[in-house]
Amino acid sequence: MHIMEALERQSEEEFQASPAVRCMEMKENKCRVMQRRGPVQNQLMHSSDGQGYSPSASGLYSHQTPGKVPPHQSSGQYNYSGSQNASPLNSYQGPGQTLNRPPVAPFSRSPVQQTGPVPQGLLPVLQNSAAVSSGSFPPGASPPVLSSWQYSQTPAGQPSGAHGMGTGSAQPPASLSGNTNPPGSYQYAASPGGPPLQNSYMNAGSAPPPVTQPLTPLHPPSRPPLGPPPVGGPPLTRPSTLTAGPPNTQPLLNSAANQEGDATSAASDGSVVQNSYDAIEGGGLMATPHPSPAPPNLKMNRSVGYSYPTLPPGYQNTSPPGAPGMQASALQYPDGSKHFHQPAFGTNHLAASMGSLSLQQEGLRPVNLIQERNILPPTLLKAPVPNLHEEIQKLNCNPELFRCTLTNIPQTQALLNKAKLPLGLLLHPFKDLSQLPVVTSSTIVRCRSCRTYINPFVSFLDQRRWKCNLCYRVNDVPEEFMYNPVTRVYGEPHKRPEVQNATIEFMAPSEYMLRPPQPPVYLFVFDVSHNAIETGYLNTVCQTLLDNLDLLPGNTRTKIGFITFDSTIHFYSLQEGLSQPQMLVVSDIEDVFIPMPENLLVNLNENKELIQDLLRSLPQMFTKSLETQSALGPALQAAFKLMSPTGGRISVFQTQLPSVGMGALKPREEPTQKSTAKDIHLTPSTDFYKKMALDCSGQQVAVDLFLLSGQYSDLASLGCVSRYSAGSVYYYPSYHHKHNPVQVEKLQKELKRYLTRKIGFEAVMRIRCTKGLSIHTFHGNFFVRSTDLLSLPNVNPDAGYAVQMSVEESLTDMQVVSFQSALLYTSSKGERRIRVHTMCLPVVTTLSDVYVGADVQAITGLLANMAVDRSVSASLSDARDALVNAVIDSLSAYRSSVLSLQQPGLMAPYSLRLFPLYVLALLKQKAFQTGTSARLDDRIFTMCQVKNQPLVYLMLMTHPSLYRVDNLTDEGALNINDRTIPQPPILQLSVEKLSRDGAYLMDAGSVMFMWIGKNCGQNFISQVLGVPNYGSIPQNMTQLPELETAESVRTIAFISWLREQRPFFPILYIIKDESPLKASFLQNMIEDRTESALSYYEFLLHIQQQVNK
Repeated sequence: MHIMEALERQSEEEFQASPAVRCMEMKENKCRVMQRRGPVQNQLMHSSDGQGYSPSASGLYSHQTPGKVPPHQSSGQYNYSGSQNASPLNSYQGPGQTLNRPPVAPFSRSPVQQTGPVPQGLLPVLQNSAAVSSGSFPPGASPPVLSSWQYSQTPAGQPSGAHGMGTGSAQPPASLSGNTNPPGSYQYAASPGGPPLQNSYMNAGSAPPPVTQPLTPLHPPSRPPLGPPPVGGPPLTRPSTLTAGPPNTQPLLNSAANQEGDATSAASDGSVVQNSYDAIEGGGLMATPHPSPAPPNLKMNRSVGYSYPTLPPGYQNTSPPGAPGMQASALQYPDGSKHFHQPAFGTNHLAASMGSLSLQQEGLRPVNLIQERNILPPTLLKAPVPNLHEEIQKLNCNPELFRCTLTNIPQTQALLNKAKLPLGLLLHPFKDLSQLPVVTSSTIVRCRSCRTYINPFVSFLDQRRWKCNLCYRVNDVPEEFMYNPVTRVYGEPHKRPEVQNATIEFMAPSEYMLRPPQPPVYLFVFDVSHNAIETGYLNTVCQTLLDNLDLLPGNTRTKIGFITFDSTIHFYSLQEGLSQPQMLVVSDIEDVFIPMPENLLVNLNENKELIQDLLRSLPQMFTKSLETQSALGPALQAAFKLMSPTGGRISVFQTQLPSVGMGALKPREEPTQKSTAKDIHLTPSTDFYKKMALDCSGQQVAVDLFLLSGQYSDLASLGCVSRYSAGSVYYYPSYHHKHNPVQVEKLQKELKRYLTRKIGFEAVMRIRCTKGLSIHTFHGNFFVRSTDLLSLPNVNPDAGYAVQMSVEESLTDMQVVSFQSALLYTSSKGERRIRVHTMCLPVVTTLSDVYVGADVQAITGLLANMAVDRSVSASLSDARDALVNAVIDSLSAYRSSVLSLQQPGLMAPYSLRLFPLYVLALLKQKAFQTGTSARLDDRIFTMCQVKNQPLVYLMLMTHPSLYRVDNLTDEGALNINDRTIPQPPILQLSVEKLSRDGAYLMDAGSVMFMWIGKNCGQNFISQVLGVPNYGSIPQNMTQLPELETAESVRTIAFISWLREQRPFFPILYIIKDESPLKASFLQNMIEDRTESALSYYEFLLHIQQQVNK
């Protein structure tokens, strides 16, 4: 009955805050509509439930927008100190229940005013002044400064809340408090997937206690493992101190996005899972209730238990989503199930097979870096292959999606500390995949204890039982899972696609939804100040939008809206029946409200003509505007109020420093100031944009920022709005449609990709790992909820993430450990999906084995993320010192503990031979370099890229690839779609490798340089560049002519192939000796000395001196 009472109470609240009641209040005081052309509806909102979703019409979103939100009824109260304090957020309550959102206050009762003339060509205008309250937030505290990085977890009992730009700055997990159930008395199972439960138990609904991270040395001394290694299975439950209460009433640590699981659903073994997002996902700080006692088999072999042949990688369950699935009980099985055969593949077999591999010798071979200078491989470096049995390795996750810094996991934290290498994961979870197995079964099999999804690395004890590879719990195989839809055979659960693919996607049933899947909603917010109009960006953006309207991801429910701003906010009514769009202006930016909210976000398909009219007319509307002010903050407040009922994506285009209203900023950079390690403004100057991002995140809204500016715009502050809302930052310095036309092409190409790429809405991601390992710091663009759950209002295929880990308990008795990431999201078609990646790695007991399995690229990527945090929380010089020390410490440990014979020179294991080179490349990268005149916004943008780029792009940006291209041949070429792609070898980044007789292409990720030597062959100049001689090459050449010559075809094919492999568009600059861009080209020659940085050889001598001390 308590559910019915809650619904009745909510119905009363909805009536009080319903649009009809509000409209009656407003008619007299507010809705005096001024003279306008064109029909205007005076209805503000049609009613369903006051702020959310109608439970009776699943999937229908009536778009209600608050005129004013009471200050203390926004998405919770955030505390910006260094600790994570739980705060109540509006909660989703489960399938079929309405959404609790704060009641909507009526519009401000200030009269409507008509002010000033409108620019030429403007649409009919309605001017209003009203307000949006930004809420009251306690003042933020700056993150504590750490003296060094820490590779290990904080001491037991102190779960770290740090993530993102300051290792010590914790974001508050917004715990949902909408459950109407009183506290209960359930025990919670320990979660191997997140930070382990400590001995100090939390009160109901509370987050971990405030934590100040200790000032630990870079490589803290080893500590004894926490207690003796377990003999049998791990303890499955830890008793809670909560008092007894009625059933189905336990509080859970929830989040507005925490949907990664099932609500009130029967688990794979029939147990009931609680009706909340965290219970759905399970395995966070608290796992599912109703744990059963440990199974009788006390001795659990901790090894992968079988090796079955794989299915074709492109398995796709062909039944369409929503099609009636076959019920297990209805299937006609043959009498009796097949006898269960499991190949003998236990611990001994695994150990023997691992010992037979010869990778160890190569990975450990000592390399004298001083003597062996040509160590750069001629092709792109590939991820190391884990030292696993072939049958397991072929099932492992693709390293492009999921890779670890160490492919041999140390058995203890002491061993990890001794190696002086960071342990962490790098993920690209939503990457575009050509083949992705999709399972539409109504049964998603998960571990009862830790909620791990069944995967290729579990063990089947027999036909009816499987053992979890993360917590070793023995689970029952559900009846429906016994049938294999691919082979159409009953009794072979180990051959199902879920157990044959390390990357798989599930179509989530309705139990995995706590509200109807949201429609795709896209809101575009354009700066139309005089400065913005001068750049001409609006023509490019509107035309690109027009060209790609039909390609926006979505379905018949897709909604779209537009806001423009200068010193005022302009909305555009796109109401059906209007002959042209109608502009509505709110001139009081101190008190923004939303006029006519029901017509500002409209259905794309039903209103396409009006939308196209608006996009055609927008660029001309403000051409004569002399308004120079920029009210970005109020525009974001308005956009948030407009989007909060549904969630979605806000795309903001900004061209200058915000100057008026909330969030106004002042210049902090002297125009002539050189970037030194001291006094660089890397921290935000206001917390307005971070608070705005957290509000957005709580309502499933992400903000993407496009900054097109020729002047300082304080990206350190503005970027927070994207960073904490899981958005992205795009930066186009000195953008101008006439003076800098190459930026126009870059914007066009990248905006097309941005508009048409896949998108996931209202997503959450959780990473689980085998018991004994723990995750303690996250890197990327997101907000951390529930301590270990990442809130991603939008997820895109171009975003990467990183996490730091530690060995919390000794991994004794374990042959392998596993890691699993689960991303729950709503597709643009309105389907709830779960994408799961699982990776298996061996455990080792010796230091030499740890070095053998080192992944130098992953280590460099993780260190770069840590260095960005250090730059912000401490200083740039501290971050640089820590990077250098990481090389010194690891090579010192190798020299003293692994090398049997002490040899002269600088010795490194073969696996780490490129480590000093990559760290030197980081030091010379724009994010961390000193002594150059790099603009502050350029530096901040590079730091944003480090935090948000997948590893493959980050490495290319850090250490560019250099090719000679004047002698391309078809030898060793790739054949792709009837195109021949030459594959020239990669050269070292040194002018020693350049010849004046040649032409060289440098691929630096987001930019390309083609340097033409003075004595380059006439054939290349005429056949590829299309000019008669060297002197005729234009200074500002940025494109190759398409000539009908073999040389031209090869060169263009190679460059196009490089460009196609990334989501951004690198500009190609063709340069000569006297070109002004030659300095940028030479700056990327990592191995050469510059005025402010050592050469590679000098850097090696410095490292050698420190190692040999």
